[in-house]
Amino acid sequence: MSDVHLIPVDEDILDTILADDVEFHGVLQFKYPLMIKGVMSGTIESSSDLYIDEKAKVEANITARNVAVRGYLKGNIRASGKVELFACAEVHGDITAKEIAIEPGCKFNGICLMNHHA
Repeated sequence: MSDVHLIPVDEDILDTILADDVEFHGVLQFKYPLMIKGVMSGTIESSSDLYIDEKAKVEANITARNVAVRGYLKGNIRASGKVELFACAEVHGDITAKEIAIEPGCKFNGICLMNHHA
């Protein structure tokens, strides 16, 4: 079995980045790809892609198309597409998605459910 090596997103293609000095609490809804670099708690709902950067701290249940996690996440992920957990990620929560990729070194505590109806 070969190791998984994920490629980080190019920030230049993102419409919105919540910078590392941003703290947000509440319901976050968006239509275009978004990256979180700061602190977020609450609920995240989107039909687009979500990227959680390496130094980000997120405590939220997430519903999105694709989710890539490089930082800390406490909460469940429900993705209609793919979930990627990078080696530097720490995730505490369940994942439901069509496709899941986990790099060696990632700290993941939860249940993975893969189905085509995610």
